[in-house]
Amino acid sequence: METVHSVCALDCPDCCSMLVQVEDGRATRLRGDPDHPVTQGFLCGKVAQYLEREYSPDRLLYPQKRVGAKGEGRFERISWDEALDTIAQRLAATAQEHGPEAILPYSYGGTLGMLNGAGMDRRFFHRLGASRLDRTICATAGGAGLTATNGFRYATEPEQFRLSKLIIAWGANIHGANIHLWPFIVEARRNGAKLVVIDPIRTRTAALADQHFAINPGSDLALALGLMHVIIGEKLYDADYVDRYTNGFDALRKRALDYPPERVAALTGIAAADIVQLARDYATTRPAAIRVNYGVQRSEQGGAAVRAIAALPALVGSWREAGGGLQLSTSQAFQFNRAGLEMPELQHRSPLGREARIVNMSLLGKALTEMDKPPVKAMVVYNSNPATVAPDQNVVLRGLRREDLFTVVLEQFQTDTADYADILLPATTFLEHTDVYFAYGHHYLPLARPALPAPGEARSNVETFRALALRMGFDDACFRDTEDDMIRTLLNSDHPFLDGITLERLDREHFVRLNVAPGNQPFLPFAQGGFGTASGKCEFGAETLDYTPPVESRHGDNALRGKYPLELISSKNDDSMNSTFGYRASVDEDTSILHLHPADAGPRSIRTGDRVRVFNDRGSLLLKANVDGVVQAGVVRAPSTRWLKRSSDGRNANALTSDRLTDIGGGPTFYNCLVQVERCGD
Repeated sequence: METVHSVCALDCPDCCSMLVQVEDGRATRLRGDPDHPVTQGFLCGKVAQYLEREYSPDRLLYPQKRVGAKGEGRFERISWDEALDTIAQRLAATAQEHGPEAILPYSYGGTLGMLNGAGMDRRFFHRLGASRLDRTICATAGGAGLTATNGFRYATEPEQFRLSKLIIAWGANIHGANIHLWPFIVEARRNGAKLVVIDPIRTRTAALADQHFAINPGSDLALALGLMHVIIGEKLYDADYVDRYTNGFDALRKRALDYPPERVAALTGIAAADIVQLARDYATTRPAAIRVNYGVQRSEQGGAAVRAIAALPALVGSWREAGGGLQLSTSQAFQFNRAGLEMPELQHRSPLGREARIVNMSLLGKALTEMDKPPVKAMVVYNSNPATVAPDQNVVLRGLRREDLFTVVLEQFQTDTADYADILLPATTFLEHTDVYFAYGHHYLPLARPALPAPGEARSNVETFRALALRMGFDDACFRDTEDDMIRTLLNSDHPFLDGITLERLDREHFVRLNVAPGNQPFLPFAQGGFGTASGKCEFGAETLDYTPPVESRHGDNALRGKYPLELISSKNDDSMNSTFGYRASVDEDTSILHLHPADAGPRSIRTGDRVRVFNDRGSLLLKANVDGVVQAGVVRAPSTRWLKRSSDGRNANALTSDRLTDIGGGPTFYNCLVQVERCGD
């Protein structure tokens, strides 16, 4: 028996360091690394049972080709040679007939490993001249808002939350989706801190909070402006910090004047007195930290909402203090040499000879059904399951069914998207390959070597794209790089945060704290200004912060609201990871439910356990009603993301979501979605 170090690669802020107990080449136990300052010896419930995924009889083990209709999911086994030859020939023919931009890569956060998520694949598609994918589906609107305000997307460390006296979880279900922050919050509360949750849903975190404000979906910008109205009007802001380190305060003062508590109460559903008290508490409790998460930005003005929330710590000066500030993402602190890894200059060696066009992944349905000059004729999907997770699902599925679309899918399981593949390739799990990772919830850089052998003929993404490059005749030296070569390239950065962090050190220590602060001192990125904007100051940007209710909301389009009076939130299911664990029966049960408020269920004669139809102009789906206290009146919730093949009608909540984009960042507006609900049986 031996214990091997590894890293959880799933799309979660915690990026856990883990220990794998291996006996006779087979893993028998996973546990959190007790030496990691954030993992602290435990794993979430999702990953603690990951070995059932690792050894599932449903793992894809061999290359396959389609023998049934697209979407039917019937395949037969082929060799790797046949698979690679077929893919290379079809991609080459597509590029010759339609131009290489007719080829579209589609990937996202199936792994947060740098090599298997954004390494050899990027080199391959750049050299091919394929369309570039704008990876917007999760975080771009919030990232753009945070960057506009602070320049650098830096954040308060999770360890500092233990020092906070007030913690605001804004659109952040910490207990369900960021569990390793929770022990620091527990410690803070034992020391007298208060936890406030702002969320349309009564999440696990909201249920455990000192106070929960059930905000109307998509009204977060209005609430932030209402808090500013009180803070500025009562002179509770930090005048010294504002004067030294911010731009645009006078314009912000004028903008905030238009958002008195009474108006904001009508927009947000939060009582005016509560808005006033929250503003006073936030401005006068020191230190105060905000944990804002990406739910806030999945709305039409989601970017502006994050921008306004990000301005609050500068307004009250909480960046000065350990335990103050704000956390959205820590990922920009990982100042890798990404250009060296991805090699965008290879585009100039492609047949295209220039930078390729950019395709927004949140508009996949349109890309597959409407795009021309050239149309998308081939798609390679990896680290994602777009049939399940992409908005405007019915249009996406119509595109995937096209007989003239050649589709390759790299996967571990036969997902909904895999059912549409022409060639299906088996991929390794994070326990089976080498990679280096970034975290977006802490500042520790980890390395993982293979803990287990790959089953069957499964290959890592690095291996697969390296082999495809050679099959395509790409003779560039970069396609012969080993994983260690690529890691050394990534670490070859002139940024001080990575100074002294080498592959050898990572092999020795397994994880290393970035050089964000000397020794064990807290990281205070903006204590003395130092913002990454052109001015070097926090940019309040009041001209971008006027609130307009989303079209699909209770204060939006009246005609639309008349037809579809309920606001649908398809927020993350606590016990799954996007669609990763959708094959689990327990996850399918959780994602087959529609939560309703009694005030909405009663007039529709809906009771818990009833079968209901949820619908709008884009589509419909069947779910099981749960009439409970999870949502407020006027809101319904369908936890995401259900596998289509497990539902009776082959649809999930994305059959209802639109492809309308956010104000900045080009992200999807998953949480602005009006629907109607009707009872349709027991």
